Amino acid sequence: MYYVNEDIKNCVRVFPEQGRYDYARYDMNENPEGLPQWFVDEVLKEITPEFLATYPEHDKFRSMYAEYIGVKPENVAVTNGSDMAIRFAMEVFAEKGSSVVTVAPSFEMYWVNCSMLGLKHVPVSYEADMTMDANKIVAAIDETTDIVVLLNPNNPIGTVYTEDEARMIIEKAREVGAIVIVDEAYHYFYKHTFLPFIHEYDNVVVFRTFSKLLSLAAVRMGMMIGNEELIGYARKSMPSFEVNAIALKFGEHMMQHTELIDELMETEAEGIFLWMLEGLNRLIANDYKFTESDRVKSNMQEAMEDSNNVVQFMASTGYIRLEEGTASRSVHLYAAYKRWCKDNLENPVAARTFSAYLFQNQGKYGIQHSKHVLDNHRGYRNILVLIDPNKPGALDGTFFEEQQNQAPYAPFLP
Repeated sequence: MYYVNEDIKNCVRVFPEQGRYDYARYDMNENPEGLPQWFVDEVLKEITPEFLATYPEHDKFRSMYAEYIGVKPENVAVTNGSDMAIRFAMEVFAEKGSSVVTVAPSFEMYWVNCSMLGLKHVPVSYEADMTMDANKIVAAIDETTDIVVLLNPNNPIGTVYTEDEARMIIEKAREVGAIVIVDEAYHYFYKHTFLPFIHEYDNVVVFRTFSKLLSLAAVRMGMMIGNEELIGYARKSMPSFEVNAIALKFGEHMMQHTELIDELMETEAEGIFLWMLEGLNRLIANDYKFTESDRVKSNMQEAMEDSNNVVQFMASTGYIRLEEGTASRSVHLYAAYKRWCKDNLENPVAARTFSAYLFQNQGKYGIQHSKHVLDNHRGYRNILVLIDPNKPGALDGTFFEEQQNQAPYAPFLP
């Protein structure tokens, strides 16, 4: 049998749905307005057979972009979208088994990369009113922390950090030797940037992208911005030709027409204002009472589930099996969940939280709560624990299947 990296093998991935080019994909925050046709035509004129036969060179764009944001070229690394910026940062600045602190819910590629690279994801949950207490982030940073992630503004919640909050988090991270990623994919929609912090703090790296406001998601252009030493280490980990030449050509032309960025920002600001005005009219009509549509409630539920590792555990293989006619005790289910968390470098939720999730989602998984499972214990029907979580070794499913064979099938008792 060939070797498979255990972290990759056990990683839970849900890839974007394909075949949606005829639809506006707001779940990916694509900008459907797009760039003007004349701009695209201008770039395409330079895409000749000779151009396509030449390997990419990124220095020209890197210098142009650095000048645009007011830093030196040595402060910038160009990546194949922000996704790869996340990967490189975690590969370079996080030791396997160390912790990565993020807020939750947030951009899913942070916890996905943690899972793939053998890092421990430490999510800090929002409050019930969707505000974030920066002190909770500080409290989550400890000696095991190698990376802290701040999205400013956050995706999908939209919250931002004050300068004092950001400094408090950055300084705590520096005390334990951790870097801070400030993901500014949506900085165009929020005037306050933490870019100047790269000169003040040696542990700060800022991420930017051309995918959102600038309508260039297809070409995959991301930037890492930090001090020369930090960026130098990141660039050592990158392929020689990390970004393709067509993407770089679009980037160069965007830097030659920075007025387009101002025009796109103005268009977006007008759209946001009209959307807010529409919301205000609905609020007035509803006697100043805020409401949530079914779609908003559904989206919020999905966002919260994305950050809930119990959902990932229930979708895992090798630990449990959803099967009619089986049964498992609640304590065994929670023990298997804790074993899954240990294997996947995840923090387990409290037993009460775990039990509440299973109870509230019985219909979703086709399980049934009972007080008479396996010799009159509390547990669930139609779900089988496959491992002995107290004994390391193969996930062969023998332990609890033997337990069920030895005990009367109590789940079928009245």
